[in-house]
Amino acid sequence: MPITRTALLDLPIIETNTESGSWGNAVNNGLTSYLDIAIAGMSTLTGSNFSGSPNYELTLANTLGNASASNIIFSSAQYATIKVSSLNANSNLICPSSARSYRIINADATYSLTVKASGQTGVSIAAGSTATVIFNGTDYVASGVQASATLTSGAIIKGNGTTFVTPATAGTDYVAPGTTSTFTALQNFAGTSSVLSSSFINSTEVTTIVATSVPATLNYDVTTQSVLFYTTDAAANWTTNFRASSGTPLNTSLAIGRSVTVALLATQGGTPYYNTVLQVDGSVVTPKYQGGIAWAAGNANSIDAYVYTIIKTANATFTVLASQTRFA
Repeated sequence: MPITRTALLDLPIIETNTESGSWGNAVNNGLTSYLDIAIAGMSTLTGSNFSGSPNYELTLANTLGNASASNIIFSSAQYATIKVSSLNANSNLICPSSARSYRIINADATYSLTVKASGQTGVSIAAGSTATVIFNGTDYVASGVQASATLTSGAIIKGNGTTFVTPATAGTDYVAPGTTSTFTALQNFAGTSSVLSSSFINSTEVTTIVATSVPATLNYDVTTQSVLFYTTDAAANWTTNFRASSGTPLNTSLAIGRSVTVALLATQGGTPYYNTVLQVDGSVVTPKYQGGIAWAAGNANSIDAYVYTIIKTANATFTVLASQTRFA
């Protein structure tokens, strides 16, 4: 047996005193060409290379080089970089279960590419994203991450490699010195068992001021403001319904074991009115009142401040702590 193969990339091991007259082709086609693509080669794939519907897949496999031809094709698993475009649907790329990494460029404008080992879940790379994936002994994961992850368009790895962010403008999606930053996703400041997670010298809350009286049914969108102030005298008793927004229930946006506290300021005239019914996502909730006594009226010629702490204790299950305070 003049030639044996390496276990991972199927490169030739040519034994001494064999392959007389064939050394050049055996080395060039079986070894040098494969090392070239393994280090710096890019395989460019399109939707036509993926078969099956609705599960479009392509399996990469090691191809064997020999003295007569290199046998390097688009599906050779030895390539260092894989670039895909013009996909027909969300597609799967099945890679060998060996300790190696790939640079994946999803240049498609619409569909995601999932890179995985056979029978596994892998890592999904969104349209327009680039990532390095590595085999962890079981499946392919994004480099620096110990479990499967989904990379959004334009994503990069930030910090310790476990959080993905989309590059954007300083002051909008990340903190830049001396600028105002707006975060549009939930930010978690965990702290530790011995260190608190945050400290503020001063802070503000968004207050929505409405130049009308409280409506008969008030849909309080907690994602819009922390304080809602009606500046015209109340004309009737009302129902307050808490939700995340007009299109999102509070049950969807609030996790179990989390709470949100909001305030309602109701201006009162000579004939006062009050909040008679509390709802969360349209379902009536009986609150627990401050002092243990339910209010039975509003307060004339004042501003009644209602403060509600809404605690999600289980799916679609809430405990509401409520108080009413007169300001005049």
